[in-house]
Amino acid sequence: MKRLLLALGVSAAMAAPVQADNTPVVVELFTSQGCSSCPPADEMMETLAARDDVIALSLHVDYWDYIGWKDEFADPGHAKRQRSYATVAGRRSIYTPEMIVNGVTDIIGAKPMDLAMAIEKHKEAPKAVSLQLSPGNSDAVLIEAEAMVDGLGPMDVVMLRYQPARVARITRGENAGRTIEYVNVAENWQVVSRWNGQSRLSIETPAPGDHPVVVLIQAENHGPIRGAARLVLSD
Repeated sequence: MKRLLLALGVSAAMAAPVQADNTPVVVELFTSQGCSSCPPADEMMETLAARDDVIALSLHVDYWDYIGWKDEFADPGHAKRQRSYATVAGRRSIYTPEMIVNGVTDIIGAKPMDLAMAIEKHKEAPKAVSLQLSPGNSDAVLIEAEAMVDGLGPMDVVMLRYQPARVARITRGENAGRTIEYVNVAENWQVVSRWNGQSRLSIETPAPGDHPVVVLIQAENHGPIRGAARLVLSD
């Protein structure tokens, strides 16, 4: 019953109309297979992943591995990214589950109404960067961007992939005995370029593989995400 109520609450709060001309809102969930509080937040990501106006990313961290279960999807770089967000915001600690919306708004735990309000707030903000992705030559991705406002300052061009669906059967730790489905499991984060926003950006970067590609234009030092786009590859 608790799971049903959660699902209904998430659907009512977050199933918003899609506005294709807006920049997608990026929701990063810092999660762990070894965290007993994380499954409700992981479930919320299923609803978010179905939205075209949201790019939902699950970033598995490794700092709970010591309590009995090694998260097979974890990347130390995800915890480093989370720590950088905490440092910028003046927070002394990191935790799971935590959601970061557009690199700015942090939400502790699974709070569908708070998340829905944060997404709508960021959707209403003026578009800062126009960003388009298209297939390039020889497994490359063409990234084109243009600043829509002045004074954005230095920005990182970040590229990553995600696996749309992964399943873990957990045999030890706080979630022992559970089989959990995860969506949009992020991997292969890299800064492919830096951009000052003063001239049009057009770069082609290698992106071998079949999983969807996401590019973020983010203010340097883990600041606000100014633009985001995804490219779903097809055979």
